Amino acid sequence: MTPTASDPFPEVILGNANRRFSGVTSTMLQVLAHQQDQAALVVLGAWHLPSTVKRVQFLPLLRKLCSRQAQGRTVVFHARRNNEMIQGLILRYFARCTVRLLFTSTAQRHHTRFTRWLMTQMDSVISTCNAAAGYLKTPPDKLIPHGIDTERYQPTREPVALPADLVIPARHYIGIFGRVRAQKGVDVLVNAALPLLARHSDWALIIVGEIKPAEQPFVNGLKQQAERAGVLDRVVFTGPRPFEELPSLFACMSIVTALSRNEGFGLTVLEAMSSARAVIASRAGAWPDILTPEENGLLVDIGDVSSTEAALQRLITDGDLRSRLAANARQTVLDRFSVETEAQALLSHYRALAQA
Repeated sequence: MTPTASDPFPEVILGNANRRFSGVTSTMLQVLAHQQDQAALVVLGAWHLPSTVKRVQFLPLLRKLCSRQAQGRTVVFHARRNNEMIQGLILRYFARCTVRLLFTSTAQRHHTRFTRWLMTQMDSVISTCNAAAGYLKTPPDKLIPHGIDTERYQPTREPVALPADLVIPARHYIGIFGRVRAQKGVDVLVNAALPLLARHSDWALIIVGEIKPAEQPFVNGLKQQAERAGVLDRVVFTGPRPFEELPSLFACMSIVTALSRNEGFGLTVLEAMSSARAVIASRAGAWPDILTPEENGLLVDIGDVSSTEAALQRLITDGDLRSRLAANARQTVLDRFSVETEAQALLSHYRALAQA
């Protein structure tokens, strides 16, 4: 779908320059569903878009912004990648209208000199959490955290059974979600959980995520540890699961852990909280911004097996604590971290930027 001269003039242009589906793409699409009816919005690039979304190619967009119709108008271009910042700069240079450039910085690493230069050309830079903002030489104009679909991830009234192909001899499950590798702290969880599983026979550990061939020796080592501890039948690597199955898997868990050694933002914690699950997370990514210890979850130091074991022990043995943290976690997401909240915060920033 390419806009024509009769289409509404865009108020907001969203960059979408990556052919590979990524976390950035996923969060953009989720927010877009709650924005497109509230602004004249188009997406630059057709990758991964549903048919209901207006999209445009670069040259037709450039022609539109250079037309007589563009004179006196203001457009906000939202970039999330370097190549999108470059596209925005080209549009601004040639356009007859005013093009305000916005960049979201989520990387938790020091930016290259070129990226830093590109950011100096933006009219506004925002970030998603304090950890990412800490890598910026100039503080961001605003922190707008990611949100999630609270209808998709929500509590269930009745206990949810595991998928039929997962037969695990336990009543309670500790879960971790994401690609299986050391960066995600899977080894921290296994080392912390093994002595607890040996003492609590009605608990099991479920590790949900893809295992790349390069990570197979890592996984084999963890399985050997579980076998030596006598609990191999209660340490289950599921491999990748269908996307539509994830909400029910979260709902099956009594405890969800997120123990990454480094993390961009980390939606797993919000998905678990929205599902009203008790959460243990490392102090990585946005998780220290989201979790208030003892109120809506528990935080542990990165790579700290002993504190992770202690947190698991508390939640395993104290059902009331699990229930209280889980209920507060759900309310936290409803109050602050829904995708609707993120969408509205971005729209407000677009409007303020357009009027600046």
